[in-house]
Amino acid sequence: MHIGMIGGIGPAATDFYYRRLISSFARRQSALELTIVHADTPTLLANLMANDSSAQVAIYNRLAQRLVAAGAECVVVTSIAGHFCIADFERVSPLPVVNLIAEVNREIQTRGLKRLGILGTRTVMETRFYGGVQGAEIVPPSGGDLELVHHAYVSMAAAGTVTVEQNAVFHSAAQALIGVQGVEAVMLGGTDLALAFPQPIPGIPLVDCAAIHVDAIVKLALG
Repeated sequence: MHIGMIGGIGPAATDFYYRRLISSFARRQSALELTIVHADTPTLLANLMANDSSAQVAIYNRLAQRLVAAGAECVVVTSIAGHFCIADFERVSPLPVVNLIAEVNREIQTRGLKRLGILGTRTVMETRFYGGVQGAEIVPPSGGDLELVHHAYVSMAAAGTVTVEQNAVFHSAAQALIGVQGVEAVMLGGTDLALAFPQPIPGIPLVDCAAIHVDAIVKLALG
């Protein structure tokens, strides 16, 4: 299957998806057919803050038409923040959409998790992953940690790199979610968080949403 990917939101997330897809297909000795189109991070974040689903869907639809012309057979949005309008996009997309929220929900149910922390943008945290997880409680960071995580995440996503200070914010919030708020695991509710959590951290079980998404794409593409 020819995979169509809407990337650029942000650049580090696109790189994560691209590298993981290459690695996954190489391990299976299968040829990867992939076309990537570029969406703009500041535009997405502005539409997210304004809750302007129609504007972002119009962008996705235009980019998906390019993917159709390139021969793609499905479309993937490489951003959890960018999934704020995914249901609306699915209704008009010219290609089947591999929905990250649905795939993560399925994985959480399979793992039997019931209480999860979450890191990401303010909207992702406050809406508890857009209300997309069934049968489990989603707990955002408490107090000022939520705003600190949001601002650190937005800056990191736009730059495509993580600073020492941003890394400390994410790790501290994750530790508080586990140690103070008593969650079973922490959801990486932003695809760029692979920058801050490139390796497992002892004592902080993670639900890596981007990795779950990519693995679902591989499974679909290879039939």
